[in-house]
Amino acid sequence: MAITVLIPARLASTRLPNKPLADICGVPMVVRVAQAVRAGVSPDVRIVVAGDHPSIIRACEIHGVEALLTRNDHTSGSDRLAEASRILALAAHDIVVNVQGDEPLINPDLVPAVAELLIQHTEAVMATAAHAIDTVADYTNPNIVKVVLDSQKRALYFSRAPIPWWRDGLAQQLPELPPSAPLRHVGIYAYRVEFLQLFPQLSPAPMEITEALEQLRAMWHGYRIAVHVSRDAPGVGVDTPDDLERVRALFSKRDRG
Repeated sequence: MAITVLIPARLASTRLPNKPLADICGVPMVVRVAQAVRAGVSPDVRIVVAGDHPSIIRACEIHGVEALLTRNDHTSGSDRLAEASRILALAAHDIVVNVQGDEPLINPDLVPAVAELLIQHTEAVMATAAHAIDTVADYTNPNIVKVVLDSQKRALYFSRAPIPWWRDGLAQQLPELPPSAPLRHVGIYAYRVEFLQLFPQLSPAPMEITEALEQLRAMWHGYRIAVHVSRDAPGVGVDTPDDLERVRALFSKRDRG
């Protein structure tokens, strides 16, 4: 059972044009992501950037990162990964870990953690990660996705709403968290290749459209998602020019030692 990390990279971005190629202390962002992943996985794990433009492929090759060109009309990252897995001729039982191309500060330990979940949970077709929320602001923020789990740490539901809903606390607008800490979803996914190639063919779920959360499609169709609960919050992602400046400052400080 081979493990391949795929990093989807799309050149077009409304908030940050040419985002994968954004310079972070002399290195393109998508390359920084690949380098971060490499630091946390064994040498036999293959890391491939799946880009939608030749400039992304060239930038990766210059820095010794494997990359392949995919179509530029995919509507989602999972569609791009499905195409990449076919190009790479990955076996149906292999595992693909999807690491977003705008997460240069990703905790690399999450990659083997979510891959291992699929090995442990044979009934699951996907795995992802979460960590405990520690502020009411994050709990009630619709831009922060929450997840609730069953006793086997499999997802019961993902939502932008504050779940689980604390009846006695939130009804009184108390400025504190529920007794049992809610969980924030971290956007890293592991897939069995067979399911990854099936996923784009599944019809969208009503709750997926309502919440704007693609992972709900798998659950609506009856598939299981295992969840690794991490002790650490995710690193800063890059969606805007301000995010990019914060990440540049962090890398500059780290490089100075």
